[in-house]
Amino acid sequence: MIDKRVNTTAEAVAGVRDGSTVLVAGFGAVGVADHLLDALHEQGARELTIVANNSGNGDYGLARLINAGRVRKVICSYPRSGDYSAFLNAYRAKSLELELVPQGTISERMRCHAAGLGGFFSPVSAGTKLAEGKETREIDGRLHVFEKPLKGDVALIKANKADRWGNLTYIKSARNFNPVMAMAADLTVVEVDAMVELGELDPEAVVTPSIFVDRVVVVGADA
Repeated sequence: MIDKRVNTTAEAVAGVRDGSTVLVAGFGAVGVADHLLDALHEQGARELTIVANNSGNGDYGLARLINAGRVRKVICSYPRSGDYSAFLNAYRAKSLELELVPQGTISERMRCHAAGLGGFFSPVSAGTKLAEGKETREIDGRLHVFEKPLKGDVALIKANKADRWGNLTYIKSARNFNPVMAMAADLTVVEVDAMVELGELDPEAVVTPSIFVDRVVVVGADA
């Protein structure tokens, strides 16, 4: 019997190793698996590379990991959004490395890994510092930059509902990077608001199918 449910967030993040690349979904504060990030803080993994849209806010979730000195590198599009003091302090202290990647590019790099592709050429960042050291090619008279696939060891994602097989649905913009990150990691861990019985989810509404999910933990909408 397939059953991907675990009882606690601690069980959900068990086994995450030092030095892991962790894909952290979310757009601003929406669709972020903060319960799993807090559990990862308690779990103790260090020297992490975090792939996210931004660098966290305040002193919770991703920002809490940065404040604790557990993050070695951040790959993101918006390091300065909201209360980014955790990122700023670590970056100024030179304890945190930043790889700045445009938002669409970061998503497509993950999708490339999920699809088994070797990378892609994009005109985004051509002629800028972000293209330094990368292969370039002129295509139809326009300069393009080669971008490599981006994979995660672990993806921490948030969904609205799941069944025990790991099929997932989302609510509106909380969907954001969650589906592509679920596809691009070796281990996909999900926090959900509610668990439903098999057959309750409309197959046409399932955004992330169970094949991309390894562990599911219920945190509750108001947890």
